[in-house]
Amino acid sequence: MNEAERESIVRRLAEEFSGGGADGAFRPAGVEGTLDHMVTVGACRFGVSADQPERHGIAACELAPPLARMIDHTALKPETSEQDVAALCEEAERYCFASVCINPGWVAFAAGRLRATPVRVCTVVGFPLGATTTAVKALETEMAVRDGASEIDMVMNVGRLKSGHTDFVEEDIRAVVTAARRAGAATVKVILETALLTDREKVIACVLSRNAGADFVKTSTGFSKGGATAADVALMRRVVGPAMGVKASGGVRSRADAERMIAHGATRIGASASVAILQDREGSSTY
Repeated sequence: MNEAERESIVRRLAEEFSGGGADGAFRPAGVEGTLDHMVTVGACRFGVSADQPERHGIAACELAPPLARMIDHTALKPETSEQDVAALCEEAERYCFASVCINPGWVAFAAGRLRATPVRVCTVVGFPLGATTTAVKALETEMAVRDGASEIDMVMNVGRLKSGHTDFVEEDIRAVVTAARRAGAATVKVILETALLTDREKVIACVLSRNAGADFVKTSTGFSKGGATAADVALMRRVVGPAMGVKASGGVRSRADAERMIAHGATRIGASASVAILQDREGSSTY
């Protein structure tokens, strides 16, 4: 445990327990002094009874690295098996990732596995081409939310955007947003597939997504000819402003990659190499 990590734990515990007991046992200084003493005599980890939040007022993921809570742990390959999804859910719970991102057919299974955890279930709609009809996208969204998804990553209709059909694209997104809200107030992220767009088209896509009420814009499916770039993330952030989220996905395989995207404005990272990212290793897996 390095000094920054120790200080982060001290700060979070201090905030959690400040003013806790009448005898001042949980004052920030007391927590810091206790941790200092434990580190001095050789401790490198701390147990805080995170499995008893009702007793101690602290949730299991409150001490997780902030980066973990920004990652959608992803497995979208067609050959992804039940065993793969179960492992994905186990890793997401262990590392406190923001969500698991899986194909719609696995949503109910993952929701059952993660019901008692803070990890959300994210799924994809109109994936990976975005070329299905609006009605199908809306129905797919409703079914996914009813199965337990609380986040929807929909693929924008790229061909329609490139044809100049901006009203159609906005209504296509709005239909998914409406379906998500009607079925259960799910978060909606719009996948732009930036590798296929000019900068002008990226700007238009961001504006249409914002107009349609989406919560995030997202760079890529991970299945096209390119993934996230820092330049695209920065452009998207400039267009949507601070009120919307920006998700960088596709080709994020290391902590350095993730931190670069965050520095340019990303508030969520989509990755299959999530564990490697947290462990500061270079991941080799793809979606």
